[in-house]
Amino acid sequence: MAIQSKIIGGIGRILLDRPTKANAYDQAHLHDLQAVFRTLSEQAPVVIIESSHPTVFCAGADLDQMRDATPEDARNLLSQAVFTEIARSPVVSIAVINGAAVAGGFELALACDLRVIGPGAIFRLPEVELGIIPAAGGSTRLASLLGASVAKQVILGGESIGAERAAQLGLGHLSADLPGDAAERWAQRILANPRAATAAKRIVNAAAEDASLRDEREAQSVLYGLRDRDA
Repeated sequence: MAIQSKIIGGIGRILLDRPTKANAYDQAHLHDLQAVFRTLSEQAPVVIIESSHPTVFCAGADLDQMRDATPEDARNLLSQAVFTEIARSPVVSIAVINGAAVAGGFELALACDLRVIGPGAIFRLPEVELGIIPAAGGSTRLASLLGASVAKQVILGGESIGAERAAQLGLGHLSADLPGDAAERWAQRILANPRAATAAKRIVNAAAEDASLRDEREAQSVLYGLRDRDA
């Protein structure tokens, strides 16, 4: 089972569990993630997303399926839709990142409200090297969170962000102990006042991003078409 879920003490938990593929996702896994998140959000005000793999959070889209993606797939990009649903849900989401968050895995982490980082965490968006762009919200959310300059270094320059620099930039909280324990403390704090947390999230997220997300899909669609033409 690639995605496991449960509720413990009023806190929802999602475990990414596809270790042989570094937790890479295909369409079916995205649908499972969406369904699981929706179910948990009806029962818990906070959801923790973590990995069963000790050195990988998520490697992004399954490359085997990406090779067959069409321009139409990009215009209706499922990963962007699922991650945006998580980002805009009234439920507070916390990503626990012990290892590599690459491509769509980084974009999933960016969609979460809070990120707890272990010392082995590393973030990277290699899409430009593949002739495409981070279109599951990465181009939009990384620039919004860390500014255009850092976003360009990561997306255009291919720069990786290690755990310490990620904490310095404000990408997440570098935990001095087990990242899961820090996430648990945050979740308990939110659980104590869920209505206030929901209201605060809604206000912080008020800036419109629809146009930018649409531009991501359109640019990706064009790039997929060019890729197929040049093949």
